[in-house]
Amino acid sequence: MTKGGRNLTILGVVSVVVTLVLTTISLTIYRVSGDIYLDRSRPGYLPDEEEVREEENDPEGNYDFSQTGEITMEVLDEYLEKLEVEIRAIDAYAEPFSEEALSDEKLGI
Repeated sequence: MTKGGRNLTILGVVSVVVTLVLTTISLTIYRVSGDIYLDRSRPGYLPDEEEVREEENDPEGNYDFSQTGEITMEVLDEYLEKLEVEIRAIDAYAEPFSEEALSDEKLGI
């Protein structure tokens, strides 16, 4: 093996070791800090009781068409009524397409 080939092999092994060490450290911090339990993208995540109550008590909620059934004028009118509420909420922003519209306060986070 040439000197350049040996150096390239050493570089590859060192980079893999560094990657494994840093990944292990970051996952350990993730677990120790408790953030692993708050990650909503994990399968099996259960919302807090407060969040469930908020969803149940929210009369507006999200509107979905029935997955089975016809789209009648009544269903369409109900959907348009719900859509109008959302449009009015967006129009209430001073600048609906500014960065402020995505602030934590506006999003209710």
